[in-house]
Amino acid sequence: MADDKFPGWHGTTILAVKRGGKVVVAGDGQVSVGQTVMKGSARKVRRLSPGGRDVVVGFAGSTADAFTLLERLEKKLEAAPGRLQRACVELAKDWRTDKYLRNLEAMLIVTDGAQLYVVTGAGDVLEPEHDIAAIGSGGNFALAAARALLETGMDAEEIARKAMAIAADICVYTNGNLTVEKLDA
Repeated sequence: MADDKFPGWHGTTILAVKRGGKVVVAGDGQVSVGQTVMKGSARKVRRLSPGGRDVVVGFAGSTADAFTLLERLEKKLEAAPGRLQRACVELAKDWRTDKYLRNLEAMLIVTDGAQLYVVTGAGDVLEPEHDIAAIGSGGNFALAAARALLETGMDAEEIARKAMAIAADICVYTNGNLTVEKLDA
């Protein structure tokens, strides 16, 4: 739909933290239109199990677009079992070159526990520094908080939860209603 019909859609913070043999992906539940919270309990972190192998995906952006990308990613993972990087690269290539897909507005954080990537429609498959990735409206706040919390003795889940709480205190498009998924590295 045209931006003039639905201006100012905001509201997602997704954070992934890899530490101590675990990867935690946390996402808030807020979806806002302008100054109005439309939903406070959206679930933007999902567990996929193509071929019996768990993959956790967090998404920011248009929900319908993200679900389309999740379906495509699942097909790529089924075609390349156990090869997350290859599946992400193939998805990014399709996303950038396919006439339909290139109009999708979303970003993904994808992990299988061992690998962690940010995938974008610009063709990026980024492996984040410091084993922390964040996307969405409050992503930079959550990223900064998580990086600072690496100096503590907290585990991956504690860092993710605390960083998301900090982001929710700063970003009006982020709330404290979290969905948290964990994988062993």
